[in-house]
Amino acid sequence: MIKVTEKILAVQRMQDYIQAHLSERITLCDLSETAMLSPFYCARIFKEVTGFTPMDYIRRLRLSHSALRLRDEKCKIIDIAFDAGYDSVDGYQRAFLDEFGCNPSEYAKEPVPLSLFIPYGAKFRTLWKENKSMQKTANIFIQVIDKPERKVIIKRGEKATEYWSYCQEVGCDVWGILTSMKSLCGEPVCLWLPEKYRKAGTSEYVQGVEVNIDYSGAVPEGFDVIALPAAKYMMFQGERFSEEDYCEAIEALQTAMDRYDPALIGYTWDEENPRIQLEPRGDRGYIELRAIRDIQ
Repeated sequence: MIKVTEKILAVQRMQDYIQAHLSERITLCDLSETAMLSPFYCARIFKEVTGFTPMDYIRRLRLSHSALRLRDEKCKIIDIAFDAGYDSVDGYQRAFLDEFGCNPSEYAKEPVPLSLFIPYGAKFRTLWKENKSMQKTANIFIQVIDKPERKVIIKRGEKATEYWSYCQEVGCDVWGILTSMKSLCGEPVCLWLPEKYRKAGTSEYVQGVEVNIDYSGAVPEGFDVIALPAAKYMMFQGERFSEEDYCEAIEALQTAMDRYDPALIGYTWDEENPRIQLEPRGDRGYIELRAIRDIQ
């Protein structure tokens, strides 16, 4: 009988293969070779771990990638349809409508927030439950940056103070909606809100997307909009890390940030502005931003 850890790693290998070959033809035999297991068993454990059959997983992922291309690129629908693995525009349009509730050509003309499919790696889910502790001190890169006056479209939780409790309260689908929206910084953000930006009975920790201060576009149902002033931030960026070490990477950076004294370079912490967290990605290192102001 295959061990749970081996099963998780096999599914992760399949997910990694799908991500690397998403624009190519992918068969169950390809996934079987990658996982080093029989096609039948691959299909079974993939569904068990991810909740989707391999082909449904691929379909949803391709449709979500195609939506981002429609939003950001000047492409013909027929080209995007073929790149997404469809033999006809009609087939692609039906699939897009079924997945997102709108026509791709209409979406390309006027993008609206969509619930994109943003899957978590099997290994990532397992490590979330393990909650590793920091074993070593990492090198941290620090940079002072300026953020403009802006709005943030946020989804509030209830009591969450960090990522995991937020996902348990709100669910993980929020990130897909936020990813579908164009952001000032190019990606969604997580924030720890100061008291003045919180509503009674809502969480300190939220997820959102930063937009221009004059933004007047669509706001997804159940989301709020807050306005933030221009502020100076200190960006802390850790070393690159492998996925299995993400807990250690986060803890190492947060420990270093807590120990850092901004007075060394003429600043003090600004508790009136939110602390910001970017998606933990091993290829760039873990990143957090903390507001600062000049020492008076």
